[in-house]
Amino acid sequence: MEPSRHPLATAKYVQLTTFRRNGTPVATPVWVAPAADGSEHLVVITVDDTGKTKRLGHTSRVELRPCDMRGRVAEGAPSYRGEGAVVRDAAEVAAVRAAVVAKYGLPARFSDLVDAVTSRVGIRRAARAGILLTVEPTPVGA
Repeated sequence: MEPSRHPLATAKYVQLTTFRRNGTPVATPVWVAPAADGSEHLVVITVDDTGKTKRLGHTSRVELRPCDMRGRVAEGAPSYRGEGAVVRDAAEVAAVRAAVVAKYGLPARFSDLVDAVTSRVGIRRAARAGILLTVEPTPVGA
C-alpha cells in the first residue's frame, strides 16, 4: 500500500506505542508523514536517544492510533500494528525531516528556527533521528 493511501497518513497526530523489554507499552503522540521517497513507510522525526528510539533498538513492534496533540485517543479509534526502525544517517534523517515538513509546513519549520537561534547563543542542538514505520493497512480486529 502506498503510504499516502494509509489511513494514518492524513492524521494530524498519531499515538505511537513502543514496547519495553518486558512488553510494557509506552505511548507517545507524534507527527507522522508519508515517506517522501515513495516507499510504503510512514515516518516520524524525533530527538535521538529518547525512550522511543531506545525501545525500538531492541523491539521493532509498534502500534499506532490517531489521537490529539496530548495523545488522547477517541473512543473506537482504530489501532494499527507495524514495525519501526530508527535511522541516524544524516541523509536519511534529512529525508524524514523533509517528509514531515512537506506535511506540516510552518509548524515543522519552527524547530529549525529555534535551532538557529539557540545555536547563536551557544546552545547545541540535540541530535535527531528518523523512525521508519511499516504499518499494516488494515486495523487490528477489522
